[in-house]
Amino acid sequence: MNKKWVTRKRVWSRPFGQAGGMAARCYDEETTASITRHSNKKGRRIMPKHLLVTWRTAGVALMLVTLLTACASEPAEPVAFKPVPASRIVKPGYTEAAQGLVAVDVRRERSRDLVVRFRDALVYMDGEQVTDLLNGEHVVFYLSPGVHKIAVSTQFDPIVELRFIVTADTRYTNRASITFDADHRIGLRRVAQ
Repeated sequence: MNKKWVTRKRVWSRPFGQAGGMAARCYDEETTASITRHSNKKGRRIMPKHLLVTWRTAGVALMLVTLLTACASEPAEPVAFKPVPASRIVKPGYTEAAQGLVAVDVRRERSRDLVVRFRDALVYMDGEQVTDLLNGEHVVFYLSPGVHKIAVSTQFDPIVELRFIVTADTRYTNRASITFDADHRIGLRRVAQ
């Protein structure tokens, strides 16, 4: 490492009456460059630019994590479910009440997650597509007692099927719930009242 003698003249107007004069100090080239690079005009040390960039990047990353945490999948406030409009029912035979049929309520649970909020859930009954449900909607099927297959899917998920035993016995519920998990995959389960 090359050593370089740098002389610096002291300023005469020092506080507390300090004497001025010539002072010789020994600095290597790296230290001189570092002091020059990280000092402002008054000789005060300042933060290097790469550290400023690092702090700014950390601040932006923290802000993004905070925003993404706010978008996590959690249920929305309880609000009454809206019935699916008749114009979106493909097979109306399953949604018409008749003597001897049992009402089965299929609900699409509300979600605050923006990724799944606007996806429509296609609903199948015994292998036939009946309708699609949006966030917070429900449809009531009128089915004969016995075993039926209720299935759901989205444009991104495979069909999820549930063997659903329909009974007129009041000890059992005839309600199914469509939800999305943390990985935004659709799910279907039987729920209690």
